[in-house]
Amino acid sequence: MRTLRVEHADELRPAVESLAIDAPRAVVVVVGGAAGLDAGRSDALQQLGAAIVDAAAACDAVIVDGGTDAGIMQVVGRAHESRGHSNPLVGVVVEALAALPGRTSAEGSEALEPHHSHFLLVPGSAWGDEAAWIAQLAGAIAGADPSVTVLVNGGEIAWTDAAESVRAQRPVLAVAGTGRTADVLAAAAAGGPTDERSAPLVASGLVERIDTDALGRRIEQILMSKRSDDVR
Repeated sequence: MRTLRVEHADELRPAVESLAIDAPRAVVVVVGGAAGLDAGRSDALQQLGAAIVDAAAACDAVIVDGGTDAGIMQVVGRAHESRGHSNPLVGVVVEALAALPGRTSAEGSEALEPHHSHFLLVPGSAWGDEAAWIAQLAGAIAGADPSVTVLVNGGEIAWTDAAESVRAQRPVLAVAGTGRTADVLAAAAAGGPTDERSAPLVASGLVERIDTDALGRRIEQILMSKRSDDVR
C-alpha cells in the first residue's frame, strides 16, 4: 500500500509519478453511497462490485474512489481483492478525517479500506472536501485516455461528486436501483422529472441511467472508445 500527501492541485501529476502509477491510463471513478447502502443486499452489492472491478481490469484502468472502509468503497475494495486484480485502486481521503495507524482519530474519522493499493491524503476538514480532488486526480491519471464515473446510491456529497465529473467532461453512469442520489439522477437522465440539481447535470448530456447487469459492459465500451496509444 502506497500513501502520499498533497496540499495543492499542481502536485497531482507529480503525485501520480511518485505513486508509481503508469499514466496516461483509463480511469474508473466510483462515487456515492457509504452509510446509505443497504448491507442486507449483499448479493446485489457483490454483483455491483464485481461488475466495476472486472470492467476496470479488462481495460487495465485505474479505479479512483473515496478510499474509506464503508459503503461502495468497501464493496469495491473487497471485490478487487477477491477477484485477484492487480490494476491500481486509489483512495482519495481527507487527511484530517482519516483514521491512520499511530494517530489519535478525530471525531467523525473513518478507517481506510485495507484492499486499496494506493491512498492520496488531501487537505480539508469535512467529508466532501475530497470531491474535487477525486475528479482532478482522475484527470491527471487519464490525460487523453477515457474515463468514466460510476455513481452508486449516495447522499448530499454525491451531488458534488457528480457535478465535479460533469465539470471535468467525464461521463457519469447513475446505477438505477441503488437508491437516493443515483436513483434521482438515473430517473432524470431517462426523461423523468428534474430539479435544480439534476437538471444542469442531465442537460450536459454526460449523465446516463444504467442497470447493474449492463454496467460492466458499458464501462468497457466507454473506456475502449479512445485510447491515447491510438492517437499518438
